[in-house]
Amino acid sequence: PNEKMKQVLKKTIEEAKAIISKKQVEAGVCVTMEMVKDALDQLRGAVMIVYPMGLPPYDPIRMEFENKEDLSGTQAGLNIIKEAEAQLWWAAKELRRTKKLSDYVGKNEKTKIIAKIQQRLEENDDDAYLNSPWAD
Repeated sequence: PNEKMKQVLKKTIEEAKAIISKKQVEAGVCVTMEMVKDALDQLRGAVMIVYPMGLPPYDPIRMEFENKEDLSGTQAGLNIIKEAEAQLWWAAKELRRTKKLSDYVGKNEKTKIIAKIQQRLEENDDDAYLNSPWAD
């Protein structure tokens, strides 16, 4: 793209990054899926302005917009945890999907927690750990 179109893309990228930035959380703004979708829509619109004929079907940006990007065999693909295989941990406890968050942290609305998401261990992995010398 020419210089003017590059500026359109750069400006839109900066605006989208600002919408989903960690600074939003620090400012007390809850980042919602609606905000993420709006940021993606802004990016999609900027790409349509810069490339009015559209991107080729194999382009990674187009594939991401259409949610068809294949990350298998890439480093980024290793960081994806499927929802069914995910566990959420806080204070050395697994947060179960069947319980409410208030069951773990109480009912104070101002409580702030930092949780960790990780891939669920296979049952065989649990047994291997329990039978290992590191188990308590």
